[in-house]
Amino acid sequence: MERNYMDQSEDPNKERTVLQNSRADYVASAAKSALGIVPFAGSLLAEIAGNVIPNQRIDRIVKYAEALESRLSKIEQAVVKQNMSDENFTDLVEESLRQAARSLTEERRGYISSLVSNSISSDDIEHYESKHLLRILGELNDIEIIWLRFYLNPVMGCDTDFREKHDHILNPVAAHLLSSQPELDKSTMQNSYKEHLASLGLLEKDIDMDASSRGVKLKTKGYKITSLGRLLLREVGFSNERLR
Repeated sequence: MERNYMDQSEDPNKERTVLQNSRADYVASAAKSALGIVPFAGSLLAEIAGNVIPNQRIDRIVKYAEALESRLSKIEQAVVKQNMSDENFTDLVEESLRQAARSLTEERRGYISSLVSNSISSDDIEHYESKHLLRILGELNDIEIIWLRFYLNPVMGCDTDFREKHDHILNPVAAHLLSSQPELDKSTMQNSYKEHLASLGLLEKDIDMDASSRGVKLKTKGYKITSLGRLLLREVGFSNERLR
């Protein structure tokens, strides 16, 4: 009797695994169903989504698929499908899905979809290079992207629309002895954003020669954008044409 009882008993760990797998299968099925609404990009992403985004926000992935669809519609479908057989491209798409699942804004999903579509349409960049840029993008928050974009055209009096739109972020706060604690905190955060961009190779110190005193001294004037920073902005959609 005791053996029969043991045979009929269930392993709690096994039951938990079954439930987790069932949930993952349900989410994967729901993701594929939701993505099926988006004609072309949705069907491409659906095959990958089930393995990448269990327990993530499906609605964000669908919005990303819609953003990607609008960009891929400008490229021949045969070209897109040909790229899907390239492991480097599917690896890029998988990473884009992970980041899209964490995205909070339409702008962020636009950056990701632009980078993926440019990887197909441009002959100047390889898929593995696009994935490297995507990983860098994943390390930036939206405020840091705005600061990087600011350094693309930092001349006073220029780029008025962009500066006015993001004035609450770009308005410089210089800390001094009489600064309030909120001002000190704001200045600290602004410096932190720029230092992080510099640590990723997107900004660099702008050095000038100071010959006002004896000898020649190097004087730091702030930051300037690097070639990598310009490349990232171009791939996520900030082209020169868009600035005019």
